[in-house]
Amino acid sequence: MSHRDRAFDSNSRSDRRGFGGGSRFGNDRGGSRFSGGGYGGGSGFGGRGGGGFGGKGRDKLDTNPGDRLRKPRWDMEKLQPFHKNFYHEAPSVSARGEPEITAFMRAHQITVKGRNAPKPVIQFSEGNFPDYIMNIIKQLGWKDPTAIQSYGWPIALSGKDLVGIAQTGSGKTLAFILPAIVHINHQEYLQRGDGPICLVLVPTRELAQQVQQVATQFGSTSRLRNVCVYGGAPKGPQIRDLDRGAEICIATPGRLIDLLECGKTNLRRCTYLVLDEADRMLDMGFEPQIRKIIEQIRPDRQVLMWSATWPKEVRSLAEEFLQEYVQINVGALQLSANHNILQIIDVCADNEKDFKLGKLLEEIMAERENKTLVFTETKRRADDLGRRMRRDGWPAVCIHGDKSQPERDYVLNEFKNGRTPILVATDVASRGLDVEDIKFVINYDYPSCSEDYVHRIGRTGRSNNTGTAYTFFTPDNVKQASDLIGVLKEANQVINPKLMQLAEASRGLGGGRRRYRGGTGGGRNSRGGGNSGGYRGGHDLRNRESRFGSDRSYGGGDKSYGGGDKSYGGSSKNGYGSYGSQTSSKGPGVKPLMQSVVQTAPQTNGHAAHPPPPAAPASGKAAPATNGSGGMQNLQQMAMMYSQWMTQGQAPPTQANRSYTGYQYQ
Repeated sequence: MSHRDRAFDSNSRSDRRGFGGGSRFGNDRGGSRFSGGGYGGGSGFGGRGGGGFGGKGRDKLDTNPGDRLRKPRWDMEKLQPFHKNFYHEAPSVSARGEPEITAFMRAHQITVKGRNAPKPVIQFSEGNFPDYIMNIIKQLGWKDPTAIQSYGWPIALSGKDLVGIAQTGSGKTLAFILPAIVHINHQEYLQRGDGPICLVLVPTRELAQQVQQVATQFGSTSRLRNVCVYGGAPKGPQIRDLDRGAEICIATPGRLIDLLECGKTNLRRCTYLVLDEADRMLDMGFEPQIRKIIEQIRPDRQVLMWSATWPKEVRSLAEEFLQEYVQINVGALQLSANHNILQIIDVCADNEKDFKLGKLLEEIMAERENKTLVFTETKRRADDLGRRMRRDGWPAVCIHGDKSQPERDYVLNEFKNGRTPILVATDVASRGLDVEDIKFVINYDYPSCSEDYVHRIGRTGRSNNTGTAYTFFTPDNVKQASDLIGVLKEANQVINPKLMQLAEASRGLGGGRRRYRGGTGGGRNSRGGGNSGGYRGGHDLRNRESRFGSDRSYGGGDKSYGGGDKSYGGSSKNGYGSYGSQTSSKGPGVKPLMQSVVQTAPQTNGHAAHPPPPAAPASGKAAPATNGSGGMQNLQQMAMMYSQWMTQGQAPPTQANRSYTGYQYQ
C-alpha cells in the first residue's frame, strides 16, 4: 500500500483531573450547626436552604469519573464496516511442521489457548509486514522477533482478539504497535471531528511516552499522527493535537475520561483497542474508567490485552470485553522474574541500609556500565534519600508522582543519557521505564507485594541483556518472605539462609506483625520477643543465633547493629550483612569510594584484604565462622560467576551447591 500523505505530529502532553470532596460542615439541605438561615446558594460553603457552613450546593454535582458520558446505543446504529484481517501466511510458515513448532514453544516456555491460532513467525521476513516497516527493522539491525512477537503478530494481523502474558522487557510494545500501523493504513482517512482509530490505554505517564516513541518511530514513514494523553501537563496542547486529527491515541484512563466528558474527542472511529499492562491499571483502581471508555467503542472492535500477570480480575475483564480471544503465555503462569537477572537479597535492619547502600554504590560506580535504579516505598523517602546521596557526592536524581512534568522529563532525560547514572524512584517508575542499559536495580525498601518486586527488578535485564538486583529485606517485610522465596526458586537463584529463617519464623508464628510480640519484655517495639514468649510460645528470639545473633543485636556482636562490636555496618560475623566492613563505622554514611563490583581478586575497600582472626571465644562457646574474605568479596565472586554463566552459557549453580567459588550467604 502506498504511503498516505498526512501531516505528522507526535508532540503532545496532558494532565490529570482531580475530583473534590464535599464540605466538612453541614449537608446539601443547608441547616448545619454552623448555619442558621439565609440563602445558601450553590457554593461549597452554602447549602440549598441554609447559609454559613452549609453543605455542598446542588448545582455542583459530586460525580464519579465518566458519569457524564452517555453510553451509545450501538444496536440502534448502522456501523460502517471495516477490515481487520490482513494476514497472509508466508510459505515458510505454512511448511513449518508440528515438531518444529513444539520445539520452539518448549524452548521459549510458550503456551497458547484458543481456537484457530496461527502458526508462529520465527523471522521478521515471515511477519507479512509492508516494506515501510521492514526497512526500519533492517536499519535497527534486529535479528529475530521475541517469543511474544512471534505469536502475537500473526494473531493481531488476523483480526483476532488477543491476551498476551509475558514478563517486562519481552517486546510487547512492538507486538501491538506494528499490527496497529497496518490496521490503520487499511482504514478510511480521518475526517474533521473524528477520533483516533487506534487507542492504547496505559497506566502511567512514563509508559505512555515510551509507547509514543515507538509509534512515532514506525508510524512516521506512513505519516501517521499520534497524540499522548496523560496527567500532569496542560490540556491545551493535547486538545489541539486531537483537533488536528490523530490516528493513534496513547492515553492514561483518567485524562482520557476527562477529555471525553468535555467533548474534546470521541471514540466512534476506534476499531483497534490495546490495554497495555492491564493488571497494573486494575491495581491502580482504573477499572471503572476502563469500563466507561470501552462503552464508547463499537462492539465489533479488535481488542489486545497485555499483562505481566494473570490474576482473576484481569481474567474477568478479558471474559467480558474480548470475543473468542487467543491467549499467549510466555513463561510460567505463576509469579516469575526474568531469569537473566541475578537477584541478591541482603537481610538487614532498617538502620543499616544507608551504610550498605554506600558500600554497594562504591562497587557499582567503578563499573563502566553503572546505570542504577534505586527504589523506595514512599515519595518522602525518595526525596530524602536523593538529597543525602547528592550531599555525599553521588550523581543522583529523583522521580515520583508529585514531580511536575517538566521535572520528570528533565530527570528521565538526565538518566537515559547517562549524565546522572543513579535514579531514585518510587513505584511510578517500576513499570514502563524502558531504558535498555540499566545494569543494576537496588530495592532500598522492599515493596508491599512481591508482584511489584518482580516489576521493579524487571527494569534491568531487558531485551535479553543481563542485570543485577540487590534488595534490602528487613524483618518488617517478613510477610513477603515466602512469596519472595518462591520467586527466587523459580528463577534458580541462590537463597539467603537468613531469608529462609525469616519465612520459617513467620510460619511458626502465624505470620503478620504479631510474630514479634508476646512474653515478658516483648511488646510492639521488641524485635526479639520477650523472655517468656514471642516465638512458638515461650522461646526467646534473642537466643536464636541463626536468626538474629547475640543479645540486643541485629546479626552481629554485643549491642551492635549488623556488625562488629559497637559498630554500624557489619563484619564477617554479620548475621544480616553482605556488604559490611570489619572496622568500626559511625552512622549510615553514603560516602563514595570507587571499586569494581565484578572482580576476581579481593579488594581492600580501605580495609585489610583478609580480616584478622577472630578473638578467642569465651569458654564453652564455639568460635564464629568468618567465612573467608568477607561478604562483599563473596558477592563479587558471585556476580562474576553469574556473569560468566550468562555470557558464556555455563550451567548455573544448583541450590545444593551453594558455596561455589567460595561464596556463601552470611
